[in-house]
Amino acid sequence: MLEDFFALAAGSRLQFLPNPFPEPVSIRLFLKRDDELHPNVSGNKWRKLKYNLLEASRLSQNTLLTYGGAFSNHIYAVASAGKVFGFQTIGIIRGEDHRERDTPTLAYAREQGMRLHFVTREQFRRKDEAPFLADLRQSFGDFYNLPEGGTNELAVRGVAEVIPEIRAQLGAAPDYICCPVGTGGTLAGLVAGAAEPTRVIGFAALKGVTPTDSLQTAYHFGGYARTKPELIDFIRLFKRQNGILLEQVYTGKMLYGIYDLARQGYFQPGSTVVALHTGGLQGRNAALLD
Repeated sequence: MLEDFFALAAGSRLQFLPNPFPEPVSIRLFLKRDDELHPNVSGNKWRKLKYNLLEASRLSQNTLLTYGGAFSNHIYAVASAGKVFGFQTIGIIRGEDHRERDTPTLAYAREQGMRLHFVTREQFRRKDEAPFLADLRQSFGDFYNLPEGGTNELAVRGVAEVIPEIRAQLGAAPDYICCPVGTGGTLAGLVAGAAEPTRVIGFAALKGVTPTDSLQTAYHFGGYARTKPELIDFIRLFKRQNGILLEQVYTGKMLYGIYDLARQGYFQPGSTVVALHTGGLQGRNAALLD
């Protein structure tokens, strides 16, 4: 069942944006619309979960356990996937601030049937240690363990599949493929799948990340889930000009970064740039952006 579903749902459209930014820039910009892959399990989460769900099914595991914060796109996506594909789901939630009152993300996860377990931030930092995992298995029984953000080798494999899709849709390799970066799994998958002449560039959404040849770190706007007026104005204008929703945590920062770099002459004139829309629109602050 899972194999047939993923085969039928493979791929997302590639949309050319002829006039995407507040002012003209000398690049050809395409948006890879992974936000349209699934209404609730969209974008990079769809690709990261694909082979993990297939592996859980192969191992006859009917429970998925994973980790995240109170506003986590990953928690939202895993809860959705559990509902769609018939898995029990458990979310280990960082911090106790929302134990008594759910965020919209946590409320949605509960509605999808996810069991939430709150731990302190200190405990959460131990999530990859064997004693912590042993305690979880003692409490919840056997489960398929998904890391925070969904990033592992199977996730990288799923993300890498976007590269041949883009080549086939363009009829050639793009000069650049860009993505927002949180835990780094999407960037790793793109790098694993890409080859010359394509260059992969990630845009860090978190503060304090070390820049590399593949990672731009100047467009975090204050850190994770932080924003500034110029970013809000940019996202609003992008919607008006292109009819496409962005959110302020990941995709908005990436597109702003592409725009700013293009204005500075970072890209060769006439370059073909593909930006990966990684979804996450459940975290969009409509009150701020509309």
